[in-house]
Amino acid sequence: MDRVIEAIRGAKHVAAMTGAGVSTLCGIPDFRGPQGLYKQPEAEKIFDIDWFDRDPRIYYRGCSELVYGLENYTPGPVHFALKHLEDIGRLDGIATQNIDMLHQKAGSSRVWEVHGSPMMHHCRRCGSAKTFEEICAMLKPHSKDDETFVPRCRCGGVYKPDITFFGESLPEEAFVRSQELAMSADVMLVLGTSLTVFPAAGLPRLTLQRGGKVFIVNAQPTPLDDYAEKVYPDLAAFADGIMSITL
Repeated sequence: MDRVIEAIRGAKHVAAMTGAGVSTLCGIPDFRGPQGLYKQPEAEKIFDIDWFDRDPRIYYRGCSELVYGLENYTPGPVHFALKHLEDIGRLDGIATQNIDMLHQKAGSSRVWEVHGSPMMHHCRRCGSAKTFEEICAMLKPHSKDDETFVPRCRCGGVYKPDITFFGESLPEEAFVRSQELAMSADVMLVLGTSLTVFPAAGLPRLTLQRGGKVFIVNAQPTPLDDYAEKVYPDLAAFADGIMSITL
């Protein structure tokens, strides 16, 4: 860990990018893993915007536990390590591919969710907004097998989370801010992502193109391993090392 700790201490700007591996440390199944969301029946329809508008029950049934059960999960070691870096003034911000809101729950204040977030939901008909907590309260009295397991607005429209579905554009502000974060970074920490889902996977390349250093921590190889300053396999051990950094 000496190499990355020295780089963080010497950098003017440090950025982090996080993916599913950070969440699996908290017990949240990887969407693409053996027990993940994409192994469910009709998995290809769950995050498809055309299917959502046709039958929103597919999404709400599919995500009843992995999205609307997120209150059962708490932040893990990487979330707290990044919060620690922010607290000591060593982290400019986090670009995350995750939609579990655990960075915010850990206390991080500069988080850019490049694939959107369920933190807010909006009616597909009139645009009115509900918070994640309000949507959970609307779903709670019902079984996911009920016809009523879909939160509806007073106007009759269906509430959709501000998660980016297939067929939708990435949230512009979050992605632009993530690009700015990557381009300004002397050091980027790439944590728990295989760097295969674009355009988010292109963010570390922006750091490299501007002459910054990239450190990768992921259990599996990534396409950028050969360009990284150092590659580590163990997120929990990495988080322990980060917690040792002081002012």
